[in-house]
Amino acid sequence: MNTKRWFAIIIATVLLVVSIGFQFVSSFATANFSDMFTLMDQKYEEEIIQEGMGDKIAVLYLDGVIQDTAPSTLVNTTSYNHKQFLEMLNEAGEDESVDGIILRINTPGGGVVESDEIHDKIEEIQKEKEKPIYVSMGNTAASGGYYISAPADKVIAHPATLTGSIGVIMEGYDLSELTDKWGIDFNTIKSGKHKDIMSFSRKMTNEEREILQTMVNDMYNDFVKVIVDGRGMSESKVKELGDGRVYTGSQAKKNGLVDELGSLDDTIAYMTKDYQLDDVQVVKYNEPMGFREYLGISLGSLFTKEKELFNVMDVIRESNAPRAMYLYSN
Repeated sequence: MNTKRWFAIIIATVLLVVSIGFQFVSSFATANFSDMFTLMDQKYEEEIIQEGMGDKIAVLYLDGVIQDTAPSTLVNTTSYNHKQFLEMLNEAGEDESVDGIILRINTPGGGVVESDEIHDKIEEIQKEKEKPIYVSMGNTAASGGYYISAPADKVIAHPATLTGSIGVIMEGYDLSELTDKWGIDFNTIKSGKHKDIMSFSRKMTNEEREILQTMVNDMYNDFVKVIVDGRGMSESKVKELGDGRVYTGSQAKKNGLVDELGSLDDTIAYMTKDYQLDDVQVVKYNEPMGFREYLGISLGSLFTKEKELFNVMDVIRESNAPRAMYLYSN
């Protein structure tokens, strides 16, 4: 390559770096820096979605897979944050100005432990703070999404909502035939014969399958009990419905898994009427826009196409071991 071509490449590279830097600085120049550090003083932000001077309803959005993992890249700042959601739920329960809570759920479910933590926090607020909690289902409120809906005082779904998927799933990979084909050997040193259970480097034994099936059955029975207690249904009825299939909101209404059909606005109207709330103010709880979020949005605007790749990388990074899930996946 001659000198002129090298010079042209260097000039182009410099211009590209300068262009990206200019866009980055410009995005920060237009930001409200006084708001960037609110995360230090404020756990959440209230956005008024219905004006009112009387009683108050707080709406909390749960979007994405329910798992206790924080986004690992600056670009990915919008995935579900388990710790933040539990804090918001707790704040709504503790806030004496809040008369009722609505959970707007749009999730295929997620981790068994995380789902149970949300379920327990809902019951705690209902018993200790005596506040009604309603659920408004979005596109999907399946498996773990239904698990956390079961104890709600009223559940409202859209007719086309996908819900149900009552059950537990545990998945892993068996790549032993592929590794044999390519002559790949694994050297595993373990303290017990089941330490590498569900390893992708070998086939699962019948004994191991029985061990895992027993675990899944125990967690499924816990799921069934949550619905029995929360929905007042018989165990036999729950098990009849709980074979893992999903239901539309209309089907769920017919079989008793949800109480009413409607939107978020309908859910607000139901709570207002049921508890005779007056001149209601409705606020939406948002995660505060701190420095990290501003930085992530700025970077995300520069790397729009790469953002989906970063999200996929987050999922891969967090799925390095098999785990039991209350999760609907198609």
